[in-house]
Amino acid sequence: MPSSAAVDQALARLLASISVLEVAAARRAESDRSKGTLETELALMQDDRARLAMELDGALSHGKRLEATTDELAKRIDRALGSVRSVLDGAAGQG
Repeated sequence: MPSSAAVDQALARLLASISVLEVAAARRAESDRSKGTLETELALMQDDRARLAMELDGALSHGKRLEATTDELAKRIDRALGSVRSVLDGAAGQG
């Protein structure tokens, strides 16, 4: 039969091993939580990126339409100014 001292030593080693195991389990649990948090954040960032890309595409398209409209308006204004000049030149020539 083992001596009381041997049993006490074995029990102390067992308790130390359990303590080490608890620390390792706590670290693993924290790592798993961190990984889950990172995966969630990554998914949110990917969603944001997709949304921002769509918004950027929309803004670029809107900008191109505005540019085309501005160009058309500039042409119309130039034609109107040309017509006004012609009328003024004709009136000045008669006077």
